[in-house]
Amino acid sequence: MQVDLTMLEQTQPYVLKQLQTIFDHQKVGHAYIFEGTRGSLVEEMMFYFTELLLCEHPNGHVPCETCRSCVRLQSGNHLNFHEVFPEGQFIKVDAIERLLDELSKKGVEEGRKIYVIHDAERLNVKSANKLLKYLEEPDGTVTAIFLTNNINAIIPTIRSRCQQIKFQPASKKLLVKQLQEHEVTYSSASTLSMITANLDEALRLSNDDAFAHARKTVLKLVEAVSKNVHESLLVVHEEWLPAFKEKEQMELALDLLLFAIRDIVAIKANPEAELTYPDQKQLWSTLALRSSYQHLSVQLEAVLRARQQLQSNMNRTLLMEQLMLNLQEGKSFV
Repeated sequence: MQVDLTMLEQTQPYVLKQLQTIFDHQKVGHAYIFEGTRGSLVEEMMFYFTELLLCEHPNGHVPCETCRSCVRLQSGNHLNFHEVFPEGQFIKVDAIERLLDELSKKGVEEGRKIYVIHDAERLNVKSANKLLKYLEEPDGTVTAIFLTNNINAIIPTIRSRCQQIKFQPASKKLLVKQLQEHEVTYSSASTLSMITANLDEALRLSNDDAFAHARKTVLKLVEAVSKNVHESLLVVHEEWLPAFKEKEQMELALDLLLFAIRDIVAIKANPEAELTYPDQKQLWSTLALRSSYQHLSVQLEAVLRARQQLQSNMNRTLLMEQLMLNLQEGKSFV
């Protein structure tokens, strides 16, 4: 991962300064929780901090990028850096056991060991308890970094043993401005700024036909949902399911659908609200007039529930059919 330090400075100046001060004073803790919403550069900051701690010849707060440690980290082959990801809905005990086995190996690499738990809120009680003893009594110089978008969902026994690093929500306005400077339309830039806070990733997506098609398909589904369940099911089977075959594609599509409904809520409350889809303002205004806050709340909850069910590997056809029925619940005109 190539980290843009300037972007970190612009997006998360307080967190960056906090971590750099820790490094300067050589007060590196044994465990941290990085909490931030999507697009707030949590993973990028984690990688920067990791690279800074492992670099053999840092220049102030900048990793050298050329020493053996930096090269190995960039190539994904650093033996003192370990990552754990969820498998399905949870981080399983087997994954923690494999991590502890790697961390217990002697004489592989000198210096600090760092392990990162992604989506740490998905640690279940068994996997968390398995990790807890090592967290309290690490073997050697070890730093744990837990990444999460909801610190309150991490079990208290883990949470109480970590220093908490709170990330600010991503600056949407800054990214939109930067994208427009690269000739991305305001409407596309507004949507992209909800997906990522990384300029390079946003530019890549802006040139990705698959992302453009995803955006178009989601908007078509929103319009179909506003008519009746039969129209929405038709779009699901003919366009949505063929377009979003992979789990990651479905996750993105559901996020885009959630943002659309949030737009409608926002414009109902304030006709001048900033939107994820500013090119759809006229349609959103019409739907806002036709929908009650109660109905929109039901729709938001339905999409969030579908997002959770996707993580538990529910059949995607059944998931979407159920979602279309749930989106009609409580429908009323006001």
